[in-house]
Amino acid sequence: PPPHDSPEVALPAPLTEYMGRRIAPTMHWSGAEWLLRETRESEEHTTRMLAALGLRPGQVVCDFGCGVGYVTLPMAKLVLPEGRILAVDLQPEMLVALAKRALEAGVTNVERIPCGPADPKLAPSSCDLVLMVDVYLELGYPEQVLRAVRSALKPAGRLVLVEFRAEDPEVPIKPEHKMTRAQVERELGANGFRLEHAFEELPWQHMLFFERDDAPRDEK
Repeated sequence: PPPHDSPEVALPAPLTEYMGRRIAPTMHWSGAEWLLRETRESEEHTTRMLAALGLRPGQVVCDFGCGVGYVTLPMAKLVLPEGRILAVDLQPEMLVALAKRALEAGVTNVERIPCGPADPKLAPSSCDLVLMVDVYLELGYPEQVLRAVRSALKPAGRLVLVEFRAEDPEVPIKPEHKMTRAQVERELGANGFRLEHAFEELPWQHMLFFERDDAPRDEK
């Protein structure tokens, strides 16, 4: 069957709320410089977040909602020599800027994928890991996207969500761009995922690792 957002299938209107949560507006490409702000490393400890992913050479990793590639490019180096990054974004302008930055950095193992609002355009069983950094709460079609991501994961693959903590009023981000851990777990649990582990050592964000709910569990 054609994907949900192909011309053959009319999409319903995007959701404005999901499971009691207001869906955040998508960050426009014209504001992309904020993603590259000089203070981002000190505020978010991105290097520590990347280390916590545990990426290995040869892996195929999707940076979903990659923007201009702030984490795409360092991840690309971590999966060399045979690994690659699938950089997925809804806004073509983001992918154009990513291509320019990759060329300047000499990074050649990034595949740019323009996606639809309900279809990330990922092949089944293609990804060892899918990363969404401050992206999930903007999805207008969360159920369709999660279904597609679940299909795209290899049996032992992981979906990692990094979201600003709504539990912490000191995190200087608009409320609609923050999520509680309980809300994330509730939404993903309703869509075929289970929490595998959490990394809670970032200053502003939750980092939650999910596996498919039918993934084999390691025997203790």
